[in-house]
Amino acid sequence: MASKVEGQGGSGAPEQAPMGTVIDTDIAARLDRLPWGRFHVLVIIALGITWVLDGLEVTLAGALVGALRNPPMSFSEFDVGLAASSYLVGAVVGALGFGWLTDRIGRKKLFFITLALYLAATAASGLSWDIWSFCVFRFLTGAGIGGEYTAINSTIQELVPARVRGWTDLVINGSFWIGAALGSFLSIAVLKPEWIDPTYGWRIAFFVGGGIGLVILLLRTWIPESPRWLATHGYTAEADRVVTGIEKRFTDEGITLPPVDKSRRMKLKTRSHTPLSEVANAMLVTSRTQTFVGLALMIAQAFFYNALFFTYALVLERFYGVPGGHVGWYLLPFALGSFMGPLLLGRLFDTVGRRPMIAFTYGISALLLAGAGYLFKIEVFGPVGQTTTWMVVFFFASAAASSAYLTVAETFPLEIRALAIAAFYAIGTGIGGVSGPLLFGALVETGSRDWVFVGYLIGAALMAVASVVGWIWGTAAEGRSLEDVSKPLAAA
Repeated sequence: MASKVEGQGGSGAPEQAPMGTVIDTDIAARLDRLPWGRFHVLVIIALGITWVLDGLEVTLAGALVGALRNPPMSFSEFDVGLAASSYLVGAVVGALGFGWLTDRIGRKKLFFITLALYLAATAASGLSWDIWSFCVFRFLTGAGIGGEYTAINSTIQELVPARVRGWTDLVINGSFWIGAALGSFLSIAVLKPEWIDPTYGWRIAFFVGGGIGLVILLLRTWIPESPRWLATHGYTAEADRVVTGIEKRFTDEGITLPPVDKSRRMKLKTRSHTPLSEVANAMLVTSRTQTFVGLALMIAQAFFYNALFFTYALVLERFYGVPGGHVGWYLLPFALGSFMGPLLLGRLFDTVGRRPMIAFTYGISALLLAGAGYLFKIEVFGPVGQTTTWMVVFFFASAAASSAYLTVAETFPLEIRALAIAAFYAIGTGIGGVSGPLLFGALVETGSRDWVFVGYLIGAALMAVASVVGWIWGTAAEGRSLEDVSKPLAAA
């Protein structure tokens, strides 16, 4: 079945048309007309699992704080923030480097390179011997995940029909929190001293993460290369074989496909790559409004999420006296609310529309964060009540954060999509994600609720600004083909 989907011939590499050849293709129209089916579900499982891995990683790093602060590692609170930032710096570097490669050599090759790096570095994290070795391995783990973001986001966008692209993208990005829940359970198990020696429990947790990555590597073997990428790079016959194989999955199940809209045929001039000068021109000149919107959304959500989630274990321990081995129980409802948000609100991004829903989710998240921060400041709740308020906040904030990835993935041309995702992820994470954990780690270390509340207000202000930007300058991309939202640079 996999060979039919990938459209591989008898032997040898696929034929490639000379660069500069003008081709006439209906690949995009054929993909967008497909009904939702088992093929799309399998794509989501095999590719969307990336966010499950990221959620597992982030949660483990946060939930294992207590164990890492004990011998033999003996991390300080600053060390915890440094390790979190190392992971995020790695994600920035990986996103940029692998994003550049994804647009050049294809989506599929990068699936395996980035995932292999992730699972090797995660397992190595369990072998760390001091703060510096731990930071190096966390950097490499982040690089693998950052590269995954670019290859996976672009591929999913290019394989999913336009009418359900918003909901699909939000649910896939929201699956981060399934990984967070798994990480919470895993941390609870490995940190039980009566089950596992605390000296080794945190190491076992990272080994398990690497093992999960190995299973996912096998799941991806049948995923085809993006037909849209193949067509623009001259592999027209291969692109047609891939789409024909996908269509055959539906017809074999007795489904009659609607006719292809001939008016949506496109002429493309094949190219091996897109020069960086053309990338810069597209992002800074022809699509500068989309660039401004993407940056606003990505920076706000990166600060919001990474600052709060990476340091929540510190807050529980410092201000509520929650033992490190119990932190996972508080992260579970946190994760539940964050997954249910994209799942239940995602449909509205395809029906009500992108702009109103982006404005609403970012705006309500800002208000709720400020309110929850104030309740924390005046000590209204204990750890259970405070966690419940965060569950409500992140129900909306998770949908908002996922919509940022949706926005940057669908509003730039195919030829620079992966690199655009990488650039926005890198800048957003570099400004908001790396600074957030360091700032909050320092604020928590002061032991002052007033100072931590100031950090919450900063996050709320960034989300409020992003809400206004999304409402005024956002793109109404709901139900529209990617080629209609942003015309390919290769269009002839």
